[in-house]
Amino acid sequence: MIEGKTIAITRSKEDSSEFISLMQENKATPITLPTIQLVSKGEKIVDEFLNTIKEYDPDYSVFMSSKAVTLLFDTAKKISKLEKLQLAIANTIVIAVGPKTKQVLESEGIKVNHTPKRFSSVGVGEVFTRLNAVGKKVIVPRSGASTPFLKDLLEKIGLDVKELYLYDVCAFQDTTQWNEFRELFSKNNVDGIVFTSASSVRAFFEIMTSDLPKEKLLKSLEKTHVVAIGPFTADELKKFNVQNSIAEVHTIPGAFDTIKNIFSVA
Repeated sequence: MIEGKTIAITRSKEDSSEFISLMQENKATPITLPTIQLVSKGEKIVDEFLNTIKEYDPDYSVFMSSKAVTLLFDTAKKISKLEKLQLAIANTIVIAVGPKTKQVLESEGIKVNHTPKRFSSVGVGEVFTRLNAVGKKVIVPRSGASTPFLKDLLEKIGLDVKELYLYDVCAFQDTTQWNEFRELFSKNNVDGIVFTSASSVRAFFEIMTSDLPKEKLLKSLEKTHVVAIGPFTADELKKFNVQNSIAEVHTIPGAFDTIKNIFSVA
């Protein structure tokens, strides 16, 4: 039973409303850990994106996170280039990696043509295989911390891929919001942690080892049920020797269901 359990998630409170609701509905206690922050490459990202679309003339645009969408559109609004951006993207076939990214794109007036059944790079690859898009051009605006997996996968399928880095990722600077978690964790009172990205795994270790030896941190994590939202997050946890379960569906509700099932079996 998850009732009465305390589960942390490596996201800010603003980005965790869905997780918080699910936890509260199940009479469990959520802790939100703002783990990463985006460092935008500045206003130039909009012009870079528009120029790349003009010169490269892609058939498809692929959005791999809602954060990349929000950053791109917020910057475009700031420099009065929203309509140009909307038009440029509308001239491509748009693929969103998952429902949240699709929702944010649609709220910015963009029609999303495809969303994969599996909300991951592999799922995006499956969409392109189904579309028989060999020889087509794809633009992917994303994080500088991204792995080359998607680009390699799409190139193997036979696509021409151009990645455009909009932002970098670093560990969250103000960790005062971690104080409650640190205290509970030190007493083994955190029952589970949901990791939401490979970047959040790296940042979690950077933040926690600033005042806790790594060996002690790993020992405490052995007593905590750890869930990775997807395979890349799980791989990153393995690099730190952290045992984890991978969410069957790579979404927040999917990760919640996985940790809920762990406690129903335990």
